[in-house]
Formats: sequence, C-alpha cells, structure tokens
Amino acid sequence: MSGVKRGPIKIEPFRHPISMDPNYADKTWKVLEEAIREIHNQNASGLSFEELYRNAYNMVLHKYGDRLYNGLIKTLTTHLKDVCSKIESAQGLPFLKELKRRWDEHVKSTQMIRDILMYMDRTYVAQQQKVPVFQLGLELWRDHIVRNPQTKERLLSILTGLVHKERTGEIIDRGLFRSVVQMLVDLGQTVYMDDFEVHFLAAAADFYKKEAQEFSATSDCPDYLVKAEKRLNEEMERVKNYLDPSTESKITRVVETELILNQMKSLVEMENSGLIPMLRDDKYEDLGRMYSLFRRVDGGLALIRSVLSDYVKECGRQLVQDPEKSKDPVEFVQRLLDERDKYEQIVVQSFNDDKTFRNALNQAFEHFINLNQRSPEYISLFIDDKLRKGLKGMTDNDVDGVLDKVMTLFRYLQEKDVFEKYYKQHLAKRLLSGRTVSDDAERSLLIKLKTECGYQFTSKLEGMFTDIRTSRDTMLDFKSKMAEQGVDLDGIDLQVQVLTTGSWPYQSAAKCNLPRELERCCEHFRNFYLSTHSGRKLTWQTNMGTADLRAEFGSKRHELNVSTYQMCILLLFNSTDRLTYKEIAEATEIPAHDLKRSLQSLACVKGKNVLRKEPMSKDIADTDLFVFNDKFQSKFYKVKISTVAAQKEGEVEKQETRQRVEEDRKPQIEAAIVRIMKARKVLDHNSIITEVTRQLAPRFLPNPAVIKKRIESLIEREFLERDAEDRKLYRYLA
Repeated sequence: MSGVKRGPIKIEPFRHPISMDPNYADKTWKVLEEAIREIHNQNASGLSFEELYRNAYNMVLHKYGDRLYNGLIKTLTTHLKDVCSKIESAQGLPFLKELKRRWDEHVKSTQMIRDILMYMDRTYVAQQQKVPVFQLGLELWRDHIVRNPQTKERLLSILTGLVHKERTGEIIDRGLFRSVVQMLVDLGQTVYMDDFEVHFLAAAADFYKKEAQEFSATSDCPDYLVKAEKRLNEEMERVKNYLDPSTESKITRVVETELILNQMKSLVEMENSGLIPMLRDDKYEDLGRMYSLFRRVDGGLALIRSVLSDYVKECGRQLVQDPEKSKDPVEFVQRLLDERDKYEQIVVQSFNDDKTFRNALNQAFEHFINLNQRSPEYISLFIDDKLRKGLKGMTDNDVDGVLDKVMTLFRYLQEKDVFEKYYKQHLAKRLLSGRTVSDDAERSLLIKLKTECGYQFTSKLEGMFTDIRTSRDTMLDFKSKMAEQGVDLDGIDLQVQVLTTGSWPYQSAAKCNLPRELERCCEHFRNFYLSTHSGRKLTWQTNMGTADLRAEFGSKRHELNVSTYQMCILLLFNSTDRLTYKEIAEATEIPAHDLKRSLQSLACVKGKNVLRKEPMSKDIADTDLFVFNDKFQSKFYKVKISTVAAQKEGEVEKQETRQRVEEDRKPQIEAAIVRIMKARKVLDHNSIITEVTRQLAPRFLPNPAVIKKRIESLIEREFLERDAEDRKLYRYLA
C-alpha cells in the first residue's frame, strides 16, 4: 500500500449559482404588510407568527433589510394618519377616551410587530444604527398623533381645562387624565415637558397670580395662609394622583412664588392680622403655618426673623425705659422673664425650635436689657428676693427651673462685673442674716455662675460660704472654752461670724458704741480668737449684725428681732423713757444716715412702732423726741423690725457703686493689654482696642477711651512704648 499524503478538507461553493425569484422581496413584504394591517385591525388571531417571523428573517438574511424597515415606516405612518382622523372626530372628554383607547391598541400592536421583526431589530437595526421597532412605533405616534397641530392644541386645551375645573372645585376623571399623562411620559420625558408640563406650569402661574390678589383683598393673614397651605397640598396631591413625580418640585415652586414669595411682605405687614399681631396674641398655630410656608421661599424666614427681632427690641425698649415699670426691681425682672418665656414658647412651638430664630431672640434681648444700666442690679435683687422667700414650698426641679431662667437673663448682661458687685452685697446680707430659703439653691446658683463665667468670677463668693461654715465651728469652740473657764456672759448668746476681708463686699468699719455688757462679751471673743489665730486683726462690723431682744410693754412681753444699731438704740430706753435725737446720736455714735433709718423703722412703721416720735412724721429731724411706747401691741410674740433687706440703691449709692466698678476695671484692662502685647510684641492702636474688647467681653464691654487711658498709663510706667515713626504703633518692653 502506497502512502498517500492527505491535505486539509476545503468547502467549495456551488459550481452553479442558486437562482432566486426576482419578485421575492415584493411578495414577502406583501405578506408581512398584510399581517401588520391585520394586527392593527385587531385580527391577529388567525396569523402564524412563526411563519411571519421566518419571512422577516429571510428578508434580512437576503439583504432586504432596507425594504423591510422602510416599508414598516410607510405602513405605520399610513395607519397612524387614519387613527389621527378618527381621534379628531371625537369631541370633549370622548376625545381623551378615544386617544387613550387608540394609544393602548397602538402599544399592543407595536409590541406584536416588534416580536415578528425581532431578527431585524437584532441585526439590521443594530448594524445600521436605526431606531428599534418599538421605539419607532412610539416616535411615529408622537409625530403623527400627539404633535399633529390640531390634536396637540385640543389635547393641551382639554388637559389644562380639566385641571382648572378641579382647582375650582369640580370633579374630573383622574384615572383617564393619569393614562393620558402616562402616554406622554412613555413617549419621552421631553414630550411630557414640552407638550404639557411647560403649559401646565404657565397656566398655574397665571391662575395663582390672580388668586393671590383675590385672597389678599378678601382674607386676613391667618386665613390667607390657610388657603395658601391648602392650595400647596392640593397641587402635591394632584401630582401624586395623575402627574409625573418630576412635576412636584416645579408646580410647588410656582405656588410658592405666586402665593407666598410675591405676597410675603404684604402678609407680614397686614394690618391687625400680620406677623406682629400674631406675635402679640400668641397665635402659635398661625405662626407655625407662616413659618412652614415662608421657609419654602428665599428670604422668607429672614423676613420673619427681622420683624420678630425688631418687634421684640421695641417691646423690650418700652419695658426697660418705662419709669413706672422699673420702680419695683422684682416685678421688672419678672416682666423680662415673662417676655422671655412668651417668645421662647413661640420659637419652640411655632418656629420648630429653629436655632437662627433663637439667636435672633437672644440678640434682641441682649440689646434692650442693656439699655437700662440698672439691669445687673435688678437681676441680682430678683435673685435675692427668690432666695429669701420666693422659692419656699417649691420642689428642687422647680427651683432649678427658676434659677436657669434667671441665668438666661444673666447671659444677656454686658456688664457682668456690675452684677457681681451687687450679687456679692446681696449674698452677704442673706448669709449674715441667715435669711436664705435653701443652702442647696444658693450653691446651685453658684455652680451655674461658675460654669458660665469661670472660677475667677465665683472664687470670692465661695470664700463667703467657707467663712460662714468656719464661723459655726469657731463659735462651738468659743462656747466650749467659755464653759471650761467658767466665764459668765451675762446671759447673752453671742454669735460671731468672722469674715475674710478680701472675700466680702467692702464695708467701712462704722463707729458704734455697743452696750457695756455686750462690749465685754466681744472682748472675750477677741481674746479667744486671737489666741488661736496669731497675726490677725478683728474689726467689728456693727452695721451688718442683728440681735434678738426680750422686751416688756406693760403686761405683755415680746421678742424683738432688730439690727445691731436698733439694739443699741432700744437698750438706751432701759434707763429712761424719753430721749431726743441728739441724745441718741451722742450715746451711740451711729452714723447719721443709718441712725435715721433705724429710728424710722422703730417709730414710723405701723405695727412695728415700739417707739413714739414727737412730732409724728415720716422723716427724722434733729429736733425730734422719742418715747418708749409701752402701749405697743402685736398678735405675734416674735416681732421682726427692719430686717436687713436688699433695696435698690439711690442715685448717690448707684454712682458710688459705678465708680468702684470702673476702678476695678482698670487693672483688668491693663492686664489684658499686657497679655496681648507680650504675645504680639508690636501692635497698632485699633488692633489693641479690638483684641482687648474681645478678651474682656465675657465680663464687660470696655470703653475705648478708657483703654486708651490705660495704654497711656502703661507707657508712663514703661510697659509699652510708642514707635518712633508711627505714633499709632506700640511696642512691648520686656
């Protein structure tokens, strides 16, 4: 067997070409065209889709794709022109129904045609970058039905008319409307937008522009807001029911612009019902509605904030500058708290606790509270009143709530150092008289002040509490020592409080001649105290003490609670029944101002007049005569006369306090200047003013003129020097 080498197998074409019927394409297309017509006529049940698919497949395979695709376009176009004429023949609502019915049929038919021509879609259409069959059906419907001039105009007119009817209270077929809108959306978002939405929004703008004018003419502000809110909700509901979701933001913007943005200024300023009357009358619901509507438009909330701030400032200004309302410090501060509560409630309930509104409210309160120079004093007096008697019977939570409210007002003060001066004086009187309602409340307030202003602000105040505690222990030791030594104090129960000079408010040691028996007790205490505390000096502050005296008025006995000065005066009447003012002054050497106040309390207060004054009058004169009132009566065994109570200062005392505050500020300003210059080395005048003001703002707002004087003082003492070339430039000298 010979070896034969075999080569690779080859497939060769037919040696004779296959002949094809020259009319193949026409015949096949006619079959397909007839099938498409039957489909459009809803007679597809008798068709063989497998055979039709094979015919279309063969046409594409034999390069007749163009004939098939163009024939489809022509057939669909002819059919849609016929459909268009039938749709146009319907009038009114039947027009929409016919349009919807024909659209549903067209979609169903196009899907069937797409299935038959699927091979053309996958090959010819993809290769030639033609529009796919189903999309082609939609575009032809768009061009020959929806954008037919007559159909387009009628469709838009009917749709906008239906919307108008619904806006005016009529009921429409929402389901039909939704179907037509969905048709437009299915044809492409641009079709929905260009052929319907743009016109819908324009019609809405025109409708609401007219309605805004109508509402303004017939409604007050709250009613207008209710109607605007109702319209806004209706439009959102309309979108949900039968429009495309993308329309919601656009239609709400139209309503907001026409009903709110373009009208908001006139709404806010509306006489007897605008924003200010609503604020005045606590219309929480109406204010909340205004807030929720105005927040939807640019500048809406800013307008409300501006009007709110101006109104609060004006109301506050009238309050703090009204002499009648400023007479009673406690009532004055209570009015401030009531105002604060009122607007706090509005911000929380109506303005969604909006921080920007809270800030505006805080700025307004800070503005008007500082218009009255006595605000720091009055707030301290209010606290004093509450801690003396106003918090009795309240729970710890209620007490804490009152203190928190007061702290809110305290934060508004620009002169916190002035408040500190008064608070220290009032606290001293409470602690020394033992008239505080609750030590826990006192300490709670101290903690709040410390948290707000730092340790430096409260260090001396804490020292006052420490002195009171230490004094209790000292008195226990003193009485124990006296008992050990068998010292008789003549039945006097001496209670001494030793105060550290630097911690307590400055008090000049006014001279006062104590009764002989009391002087002996004081000397015993002095010797005891100095024996255990070497190097210290005791100075008696008789103007700050109190005493309990047992007195007989005929057959009746009473226990009188009086000041040390009043005690000295009353004990003079143990040896006589009648004394002149001059005799009392010489015997006690009490300062004239304090002596007259003490005598007024003893002789001129009804129900407390243990002395009689001749002649009887409210004022004390140097020629007055005082007689022991043995006919004094009271239903109480214990009678409290002229207890040490906080009173607002007169003009003279106020000026003295202000002067002390200004003096105390000088070293603080200088310290701030030195700190700044030490860090910066070289700085211009305006920058120093700005930085010093910023650093000291938590305590007080320094006057630029005072800062300038302190700079001059530091230059004289060679802490700073002026630049040789620029006189407004300062250098730090190490």
